[in-house]
Amino acid sequence: MNPKIYFDNGSTSWPKAPQVASSMSELLESGAFNINRGNYEGAYELESLVLLTRMQLARLFHAPDSRHVIFTPGITYSLNYLIKGLLRPGDHVLVSSLEHNAVMRPLCQLASQDIHYTMIPAETDGTTQPESVEALIRPETKAVIMLHASNVCGTILPIREIGDICRRHHLFFAVDTAQSAGSVDIDMQECNIDFLAFTGHKGLLGPQGIGGFLISEALDHELTPLIAGGTGSQSDSLLMPDYLPDKYESGTMNLPGIIGLHAALTYLEEAGIPAIHQKKMELTGYFLKRIHEIPQAHIAGKQTIQNRLAVISLDFPEYDNAEIAFSLEQDYGIMTRVGLHCAPMAHQALHTMPHGTIRFAFSHFNTTEEINCCIDGLRELLSV
Repeated sequence: MNPKIYFDNGSTSWPKAPQVASSMSELLESGAFNINRGNYEGAYELESLVLLTRMQLARLFHAPDSRHVIFTPGITYSLNYLIKGLLRPGDHVLVSSLEHNAVMRPLCQLASQDIHYTMIPAETDGTTQPESVEALIRPETKAVIMLHASNVCGTILPIREIGDICRRHHLFFAVDTAQSAGSVDIDMQECNIDFLAFTGHKGLLGPQGIGGFLISEALDHELTPLIAGGTGSQSDSLLMPDYLPDKYESGTMNLPGIIGLHAALTYLEEAGIPAIHQKKMELTGYFLKRIHEIPQAHIAGKQTIQNRLAVISLDFPEYDNAEIAFSLEQDYGIMTRVGLHCAPMAHQALHTMPHGTIRFAFSHFNTTEEINCCIDGLRELLSV
């Protein structure tokens, strides 16, 4: 049996941070109570852990108040809450050319409601020029929605500069941090971000099924809650509470997921995100250096280590990418992701549509020995 080598951290991180599994197990075994409902000590203790997790996320993203941290089942839900709770007939938004379907599919659903979007052009390496945004703004433009870093090629977009443009033109600015949270510093206030969507299971090293968003005061006044129901507060009223975070948190929360995320965030605070990011980028640089030994491999997007994350997509134009990915897993135990990565617009920009790419996304738990094994496997498969 080949050892298992996990290079699919762009999909979900593995292994998770230490204590994630044990903290979730302890909750389920020792007292999986409900907060905002139970009037007993165990429920109050759990509520305090949820508050601590909100405070960790507020610190991480430089939000002014932990009340502005909202938990959802994941980043796709968060983006739907924004898009379908904010936009009205006649509205227009700008999106990047690298967007995930978590943004594109909700927008396409709303096309029949006279809601429209324009894509900000990108270079073939995924680079987006901030100055191209202003020329696309219309009188009816309401927001700019974009990912921080491409889940296909790892290119980081200039959110600080685009946030400045949004401020000048009085537009809401929404950022999808699925790939960047836990890897690079993201300051909501400095970047003028009104809506920051996050997921717990990628760079934050937590479990699947927990995510959320952070929201500015200005956007909160404009956003209609997409889901309504019980919150455990103001139960005498048939109307949703109008204060945060209850306004957007109907129903029973994923408390095991939040507790797992709390453990992951505690690990990140102790280990240090800059140190973790440095390790990932050292591995990425080494992989890029070694992949140049294989002439059949084409790097989709940026060819260098600058302005990118630890996500690399390879295309093998003379081969079937799916067959190579299958052989890497079957013959060498190397797990990757092949295809379009739920981001067909990004593949159009990168000229890898419709065949897609094989994506390699590294964790700080990976090693140079694992990368050497991968390169050796590719060389054998391609007879280099």
